[in-house]
Amino acid sequence: MPASPLPLTNPPIPNPEKFTTTMLDNLKKYNVVLASNSPRRKELLQRLGIPFKVRTLFGIDESYPDTLRGEDIVRYISRNKAKAYRSSMAPDELLIAADTIVYLSGKVMGKPKTADEAKQMLRSLSGQVHQVITGVTIATAEKTEDFAVTSHVTFCQLTEEEINFYVDNYLPFDKAGAYGIQEWIGLVAVEELKGSYFNVVGLPIQRLYQKLKLF
Repeated sequence: MPASPLPLTNPPIPNPEKFTTTMLDNLKKYNVVLASNSPRRKELLQRLGIPFKVRTLFGIDESYPDTLRGEDIVRYISRNKAKAYRSSMAPDELLIAADTIVYLSGKVMGKPKTADEAKQMLRSLSGQVHQVITGVTIATAEKTEDFAVTSHVTFCQLTEEEINFYVDNYLPFDKAGAYGIQEWIGLVAVEELKGSYFNVVGLPIQRLYQKLKLF
């Protein structure tokens, strides 16, 4: 049986919608839609205290031009995700779409399809500094804005035993780079983190909050 992931943070604040009412009054005119089925993104947005609903579409093209690098990749993909929803958006909806990649030595590490692929990804990350980059697009019927956030993560040298234990027990096949920082691997592998922790989890929530205040 897979091990349960560690909770992202402390228990949720009581009545989070009331807590953020005055700070995000400008969102009252919108019905917020999260274009992601990621449980980590859903939890982070819930903790921000924003009422929202989840809407997912399958088969969205997540390819990108070979000429793009780093933050340009995730901004491009998140914009394309938002475009895919545009025809189904109501006039009063505000959509949040996101894409996260792990970036090592100029190469994108996506989600592993097999245990062997996941273990190979972790071997590549072992003892190295990599970037976790998330692109976010905020869209309404009237305007669209996108941004990207980069966090720099240093892994210590991992043993084969540690890699095998993590992959076999946590099954990280839904995570870019084959790991979740909020899980066991984050406790034993992350030597240093420069930038947003929550960005590595999957959503740069501080930057998103600042953008939403002004949207």
